[in-house]
Amino acid sequence: MSGAMPQVRGTLTPDRSLDDLTWLRVGGPADWLFQPADADDLAAFLAALDPAVPVFPMGVGSNLIVRDGGLRGVVIRLGRGFNGIAVQGGRVTAGAAALDAHVARKAAQAGVDLTFLRTIPGAIGGAVRMNAGCYGSYVSDVLLYARAVTRAGAVVTLTPEDLKFGYRHSDLPDGWVLIEAVFEAPAGDPATLEARMTDQLARRDASQPTRERSAGSTFRNPAGFSSTGRADDTHELKAWKVIDDAGMRGATVGGAQMSRMHSNFMINTGGATAADLENLGEQVRKKVFQKSGIDLQWEIMRVGEPAPRK
Repeated sequence: MSGAMPQVRGTLTPDRSLDDLTWLRVGGPADWLFQPADADDLAAFLAALDPAVPVFPMGVGSNLIVRDGGLRGVVIRLGRGFNGIAVQGGRVTAGAAALDAHVARKAAQAGVDLTFLRTIPGAIGGAVRMNAGCYGSYVSDVLLYARAVTRAGAVVTLTPEDLKFGYRHSDLPDGWVLIEAVFEAPAGDPATLEARMTDQLARRDASQPTRERSAGSTFRNPAGFSSTGRADDTHELKAWKVIDDAGMRGATVGGAQMSRMHSNFMINTGGATAADLENLGEQVRKKVFQKSGIDLQWEIMRVGEPAPRK
């Protein structure tokens, strides 16, 4: 990508490989990686950046496949200046780079129930962007408002109505960067909330390959909602169930595998390319459609360009 870039106070790195910034450890380079110092730095950069240059906000890379050819344009990754967490009464204000688990724990210590965030991999910006949820609770249930920087560099406040939340979805315009979210959640006894999160973690670690290189759930549940964790939870339209029924638990392409422990988790067993992972996912979608007529939808974001043909 040619052309002069705006001056910044943060870090602006050309031709930066992204593989070490994603949980799956795959992906080619971004033309530029920008790590802003603070919201003012981010807003000034976007205001000055040529409007024709694409911008991709990237969280902690927990729910992401960057293709092997990398990303054209500027990848924006928020860091230390955006990870604060403050609790006042029943309100929790969290920077977009704050980890979901940290927000849940800090809220619980103050007697605020955001426990559903404890087992969600990733940071708050991604949680808002994807309306993250589990155990029957979603970001949309507790979000008061979020703040974002538009592609043009303006700082705006967004309500849940503005974001038009759906299952694993929000209407955030391309190139807008979430910088902060404010939640309002029910009160709870800190010890009770802590015990609940400990139980959630134990259940997660018993059923999911948390020690492997994965990106969380690969596909959205066809039923259109997350697992509730309750005894009456139905599994017929869970992604893992239809993948099992199609015989794809443990399926592999190169170094990519659908986990034997949880068949809706895709793992990099070592040496997988982004193409391996995406091709495996597409094979799973094809087999599930042939078996059940269900068109599985990716939950993992796939971005960028494939590797050039040799």
